[in-house]
Amino acid sequence: MQANKPAGLYRIFLFGESAAMGDPRPAFGVGRYLESLLRERFPGEKFEVVCAAMTAINSHAILPIARECASYQGDLWIVYMGNNEFVGPFGGSRVFGAQAPRNAWVRSYLALQRTRIGQWLVALTRRLNGSRTTPANWGGMKMFVDQQISPGDPSKERIYANFRQNLEDIIQAGRGAGVPIILSSVASNLKDCAPFSSVHVPKLDGSKLAEWERVYQAGVTNAEHGNLAESIPRFEEATRLSPNYADAQFRLGQSFLTVTNLEAARRSFGQARDLDSLPFRADSKINSIIAEAARSYSGKGVIYLDAEGALGSSGSGQIPGEECFYEHVHLNFEGNYRLARALAEKVLTCLPASVLSHQKNGWAERELCARDLGLTDWNRCTVLEEIGRRLADAPFSQQLNHDHQVEKLAGELAECRLRQQSGVVESARRVYEKALQKAPHEHWLRHNYAEFLAGIGDLAGATEQMRIVRELAPENHAAYLQLGRLLAKQQKFDEARQSLERALGLRPDVAYLYVELGQVCSSQGNLDEALRQYEKARAWHQDDARVCLLEAEVLEKQKKRREAIGSLRDAIRLRPSYWEAHDHLGMELGLLGEFSEAAAEFEQVVRLQPNYVEGHLNLGIALARQGALSEALKRFQTALRLEPGNGKAREFITRIEKLNARGSATQGDWRGHSERPYEVPRPGGDQGTN
Repeated sequence: MQANKPAGLYRIFLFGESAAMGDPRPAFGVGRYLESLLRERFPGEKFEVVCAAMTAINSHAILPIARECASYQGDLWIVYMGNNEFVGPFGGSRVFGAQAPRNAWVRSYLALQRTRIGQWLVALTRRLNGSRTTPANWGGMKMFVDQQISPGDPSKERIYANFRQNLEDIIQAGRGAGVPIILSSVASNLKDCAPFSSVHVPKLDGSKLAEWERVYQAGVTNAEHGNLAESIPRFEEATRLSPNYADAQFRLGQSFLTVTNLEAARRSFGQARDLDSLPFRADSKINSIIAEAARSYSGKGVIYLDAEGALGSSGSGQIPGEECFYEHVHLNFEGNYRLARALAEKVLTCLPASVLSHQKNGWAERELCARDLGLTDWNRCTVLEEIGRRLADAPFSQQLNHDHQVEKLAGELAECRLRQQSGVVESARRVYEKALQKAPHEHWLRHNYAEFLAGIGDLAGATEQMRIVRELAPENHAAYLQLGRLLAKQQKFDEARQSLERALGLRPDVAYLYVELGQVCSSQGNLDEALRQYEKARAWHQDDARVCLLEAEVLEKQKKRREAIGSLRDAIRLRPSYWEAHDHLGMELGLLGEFSEAAAEFEQVVRLQPNYVEGHLNLGIALARQGALSEALKRFQTALRLEPGNGKAREFITRIEKLNARGSATQGDWRGHSERPYEVPRPGGDQGTN
């Protein structure tokens, strides 16, 4: 934004965390949809939504951001915050330091860090603490898996008090600047997001725990068989025996929803969220504090929005769920549009009469806003792929409805890819070109267009667009990152390296920049330098399994096979569900002749990716090398069923059938052949132009 607001511009500041930012793709966040809605409704006016939200912060950080923004001539503030109060800095976990200290301590600590002496003291403390220090980089939600906050934890009351005070001070900052404020409650996925963790409070043991497990499992069994008349009483009994166990409340809500007892379902789903011992969602108390603050300033320039009501769908009794969310709190395209529509209605009450006099009737439909933002199936696919990677990790992987989430996402992704194949490339291209005619200086639009062009194989065109993005946003490291990736794909490695090094100059704390630079070095044959870059990446982000896999690939090129195997085992230790690492490790073990261990890895591959043809082929070969030909035959047959035209599968089936016909299907017969384990291209680490 321009520090001095241009004349005639209506500037809106949006404060919050990752959900307000639009994670996983800010280009399609609620602020962007709101901007599109206002511009379409008021074609002669200028609107700017400045998104001052970001990942992994909470009200302790949002307050100073808001105070700074008070000096930048905002016309309206929107506050959508509350998801990170328990798990963010100074919350109930100890990932980012002290657990729920009082606000006075937090503010003194933050003030100290604004001085050079304070920064030096903090850095010294971190060095002395070593592995016990605050993490240097954001590592995602899995950082908190071992930091449970049980229902009734006394730290929660301090967190609520801190949040109430921070919210009050944000309101005062806005009022001091003479800016009206929209305070929104924070919606979350109640209906389709199971709790991340459940604990018995008070603790159950012995006969009480056995009784609870018997009742709970009876409810689960009855629910799975559709016997809801029995499942509901069992879950109700389980919640009486252990009233704070979140999963039982969620299952009870599912059963109530199935029999369309919507009010009871809403109550149980809300309880499940509030009792979650990994509280990544704003609970009912956080939302009640927001509503209370709005009421206390009613008629004084503060307007309240019930986001949960805005996002609920009539088909589910106004209980928000997967129709609006990717997972727990992050809004999908539909959710961002719905929330933006609700906010736009509130914005209308704040606009001056001079603006209102030039409006059209009604709000733009979702499809028109999507075209304004340059949204096509190419962008949708990359977002869904990113969500898929997210769901594969803890804590999502330990939710009781994880399989349903993965299956639903896979179905959406398959449909999206199918639409891409139906000859719509030119119509999609026109979407971007028309959007750019309206807003040629929108760097987000250029970025989305580059993603589309890369998706259809026009790397030169994508590179041209990213060069423009770089010029429009010269201080944004992401522009240099994406440009570097595109240049690397075209084997313009020297230019790619320069672009990535520029990105690192802007953000030396971003681990994946070192990863990208390492891949470029590896492609140039500079293997030692590649390993050095991966080592830097791991220093910033110690639990990145993908870096371990990339290290293994470099070590293989250096003929350091045992070291490569060690890196692959590290990758699997960090992410047990990382099927690509299991596949790669199986290959390496097979090449060393360790077929039993190789088979164990390929077993994991086909378990995690049952439709992966090469996984079945590799497992079949590993089994055959051990003489287990009947089991190997089954794997080859599965591969052929999945891919009827697969020549290798046919060849191996024929070979085993011949051996069986000779009556000499022994381990030695199979080992007499000279084939090495069947090697196929493995999925790489490219993550598009996100």
